[in-house]
Amino acid sequence: MKPPFTLSPHMLRLCTEIARSLGRLEGSHVAKAGPKLRKSNRVIQNHSQIIQNRVRTIQASLAIEGNTLELDKVTAMIEGKRVIGPQREILEVQNAIRAYDQILSYNPHSAKSLREAHGVMMKGLVVDAGKWRSKNVGIFQGEKVAHAAPQAKRVPELMDRLFAFFKAEKESHPLILSAVFHYELEFIHPFSDGNGRIGRLWQTTLLTRFHPLFEFTPIESVIHHRQEAYYKSLGLADKAADASPFIEFSLETILEALEDLGVTIRPEPLTAGHRLEIAGERFQERTFSRKDYLSIFKTISTATASRDLVQGVEDGLLVKTGEKALASYRFK
Repeated sequence: MKPPFTLSPHMLRLCTEIARSLGRLEGSHVAKAGPKLRKSNRVIQNHSQIIQNRVRTIQASLAIEGNTLELDKVTAMIEGKRVIGPQREILEVQNAIRAYDQILSYNPHSAKSLREAHGVMMKGLVVDAGKWRSKNVGIFQGEKVAHAAPQAKRVPELMDRLFAFFKAEKESHPLILSAVFHYELEFIHPFSDGNGRIGRLWQTTLLTRFHPLFEFTPIESVIHHRQEAYYKSLGLADKAADASPFIEFSLETILEALEDLGVTIRPEPLTAGHRLEIAGERFQERTFSRKDYLSIFKTISTATASRDLVQGVEDGLLVKTGEKALASYRFK
């Protein structure tokens, strides 16, 4: 069953602006230089700023939930240093670092993968980490119920329906679908705690599958700065029984985060070698086609993709099977 939302001219304009912003940024190989490289010997031009974007993402997402640790302490923790602070808040940050580090390993269309990510995010914080909630819950603003979530017994069915829709949906733009999923997850509230932070993580996971630049785009930081509008858009969507108000808010935050990324990250030309590195992280040991390769790098031509793959084979990075249109590849 399709979640209720209505496309608007404003949404379509925002999608167009986001696509333009991605096009301007695509020359940067920001998507390759993640926190996992902190122990690497590679020298990457924008490495420190990219790490800082991940720090901003984690600190902001947890600050929305009341975590008081500042950027400097989160930075120290990502660098493997010990910090002083409330033990629960330190554990929240440690868990979030692990959860975001694994973002490329998640299957964004799998309920099992979502539960596993929640298990990482909430380990040691709740007794039922990684499991659907077993009790009915409501979201309160003061003493007033702001949102009564569906009954706990309905959660497995509702989440199965949500993932079934996302697996089958081919018409809606991935940017819009990422926002729809975020809203629907907050509406269903499938976990006893941690729904906000896992909803933001999963939207980033969906966006990263659409374009690798989103892995280190600090959308959560923009949401934190616009926190009142964030909750207002969720409330308006609840009241209208339509995700559209939240979709518009979400697209606005994505665009703002990309514009901020353009200011903080100096673009670096993306070479065939860089693209092959990114593809290697994405596909790992899986077999893929030229079409799959092009799905990651949407602005390069078919001829450029073919040259990249030929170079990968010649350099000993790839094993090729088959010829021409039937060719498939696998990283060694």
